[in-house]
Amino acid sequence: MLFLHSRTDIIRMFKKLSDILSSKASLFIILTAVVTFFFPQIFAWVKGNTQTIILGIIMLTMGLTLTPKDFKLLAQRPFDILIGAAAQFTIMPLVAFTLSWLFSQVPAFAPYSTAMAIGIILVGCCPGGVSSNIMSFLCKADVAYSVGMTCASTLLAPVLTPLLVLLLAGERVDVDAWGMFRQILIVTIIPIAIGFFLNVWLGHKEVFRKIQGCMPGVSVICLACIVGGVITTVHDPLVENGIVLFLLTFCMVFIHNTTGYLLGYSVGRLFHFSTAKKRTLSIEVGMQNAGLGTNLAMTFFVATNPMAVVPCAISCAWHSISGTILANIFARRNAEKRT
Repeated sequence: MLFLHSRTDIIRMFKKLSDILSSKASLFIILTAVVTFFFPQIFAWVKGNTQTIILGIIMLTMGLTLTPKDFKLLAQRPFDILIGAAAQFTIMPLVAFTLSWLFSQVPAFAPYSTAMAIGIILVGCCPGGVSSNIMSFLCKADVAYSVGMTCASTLLAPVLTPLLVLLLAGERVDVDAWGMFRQILIVTIIPIAIGFFLNVWLGHKEVFRKIQGCMPGVSVICLACIVGGVITTVHDPLVENGIVLFLLTFCMVFIHNTTGYLLGYSVGRLFHFSTAKKRTLSIEVGMQNAGLGTNLAMTFFVATNPMAVVPCAISCAWHSISGTILANIFARRNAEKRT
């Protein structure tokens, strides 16, 4: 009994820690990025297979939240999901391609334009981020639609992400589309499937449900590790090339992300979606799985274009921050309407 009581207390403690990390995710990731920039060796271990495993854990935590009801959404709301997926895989890749060309005209950016283009195009071609579901929940958007869109875009990613990167970046560099397909299967589909089946098998058990409650915090820690690992990798090139390159890259990431939010909302308005759905579509389109983009950049492009991971790393941190800000704006509008 003492053991059971202690185990319950431990799980409860981790649940509280998870709640704190989830509510302060943006701050935690920013702090991780800042500390790592000054002490880059902290996350030197996050590379190669280790990074792939960490990203797989993030996707596993997503799978642990999925139930058969979530997948029924794909059949019950095919038109909505189709619109969302089409917006996801057209708006963000095309905006990324356009921005990469525009910024290549800036003299300070031009020497790194190929690498930066690869990075931002990778982010644009990735599926929606897992944290988008959390943001939809926080602002009382259509969470079921958010989960359905995330599932659909993730399932489509092994085919569409390599294909779009090949189409948009293939003229600049050689793209291993088949290798990318395999990598996405390994780090997204397989972990999600494992998490889903564990949830179906063990979801009725109280201990398992308590463990599920700790998973958001695990996701935040894993995302922070990926951001830290990427900053370690790009630390020296960033220091060598100065603040101007960093600011230009951040500006590109900011415009890409913000345009995704605006155009995602506009698509919802075009199809006369409810306010909740429009907000969901805005968040889903704007927030990308930049962690996956980072993994792909480091696996397939870092050897020949090491700076390609910079836009991915900045996107990892910024998408979480901007998503939180946008969710708070939507939530504030809800509160104003009630008063």
